[in-house]
Amino acid sequence: MNLIKTKIEGVVVIEPELFMDERGYFFESFNLNEFEENIGRVKFVQDNESMSPKGVIRGLHFQNPPHDQAKLVRCVKGSVLDVVVDIRKGSATYGKHISVQLSEQNKKQLFIPRGFAHGFSVLSENAIFSYKVDNYYAADFDSGISPIDPDLKIDWIIDKKDVCLSDKDKKLTIFKNFESPFKL
Repeated sequence: MNLIKTKIEGVVVIEPELFMDERGYFFESFNLNEFEENIGRVKFVQDNESMSPKGVIRGLHFQNPPHDQAKLVRCVKGSVLDVVVDIRKGSATYGKHISVQLSEQNKKQLFIPRGFAHGFSVLSENAIFSYKVDNYYAADFDSGISPIDPDLKIDWIIDKKDVCLSDKDKKLTIFKNFESPFKL
C-alpha cells in the first residue's frame, strides 16, 4: 500500500498494491493495522454507497460535532473527481481544497479526517462511490457548503450546463457566509 500525503495535513491518498493475472485482480482495500500504523487510530462504524450518473455533484458535505465523521472513500465503478475543503478554523490551509481523481481503474482511496467538507463530481457515465465513516449519520447535524461557490475556485471538470445538484445542495451556504464549528 502506497500512502501519499497531500498539501493539506491529514488528508492522505492511498494507492493499493494490485495483484493481477489471467483471472483478474486482487487487492487489499483496507487493513486496520497498516492504517493505524501509518495514518492513525480509527474505528469505522458504517459503510455507505451511492450511485450517480455523469454530471452529478454530491457535496460539499460534513456533519457538525459531536457527530462529525472521518471518511475513507473510493470509486468502485466509473470515475469521479473527489474534492476536500479544509474547514478547520486556525488551520494554515483553512478554505483551501485538494482534488483527486478516484476511479475503478486506479483503485485509489482518499482518507479525509474530521473537520473537512467533502464532495465529488461524476466524470464517467455512472459511478458507484463507497464511503467508510467513523461516526453514525445524524440528520440533525448534517451540513455543507455550496459546491459551486466561485470563491472556492473548484474545477469540477464538468461543463456547468451538465451539473446536476440535489435541491438540498442548491441551498447550501457559500464559504464566506459559513461559520465553521471546527477549530484547531
